[in-house]
Amino acid sequence: MNRRTLLFVLAALVLVAVWQRSHRAIHHGPGVLVAEIPRQERIDRDAFVLRRGDYSVRPLATFSLSARVLSRADYSWDTGAALAPVDLALGWERMSNSAVLDKISISQSGRFYFWRVREFPIPEREIIESSANMHLIPADAAIEREIKRTRDGDIVEFDGYLVKVDGPNGYRWVSSLTRSDSGTGACELVWVEHFAIVPRH
Repeated sequence: MNRRTLLFVLAALVLVAVWQRSHRAIHHGPGVLVAEIPRQERIDRDAFVLRRGDYSVRPLATFSLSARVLSRADYSWDTGAALAPVDLALGWERMSNSAVLDKISISQSGRFYFWRVREFPIPEREIIESSANMHLIPADAAIEREIKRTRDGDIVEFDGYLVKVDGPNGYRWVSSLTRSDSGTGACELVWVEHFAIVPRH
């Protein structure tokens, strides 16, 4: 191996180590970390319209929450990536408790959040109503950078609007307005006005 190749390999290993360090999960002991449920309030559908490039973004409800990050998925190439480059699967109440989450297998793919259990640590309905996959539309570049800092296990706080997006060629993407649904159309599409990661210990 010549010197140039060796330096390239070493640089690649350093980059991999830095990436792994910046993305490693945050671990917590047992106990509910977020006791509050998400808060929302319906608003006049014609109150105002936000813009993002060729897309019109119509708020349907105000929305705010604190939640534990159960999983994160980044998107670059799908249709919605220009609007929502990051999805966060989030949990609150007992779905923020490591004692419960250790018994649930969680993943994300294709803009969906999936969970599997061998036996239910809490009732199925509670899993559905205390967790959700959320497509996040950052209001500006600073918020996008903060969203992209999140790791599995982080506690995050954000607020903004649940929205409906219309775009060219009949494009439409609409948020769920309830935490009790599941399957296609059950994800929240959130225009994020403020976003913060609770300081890590």
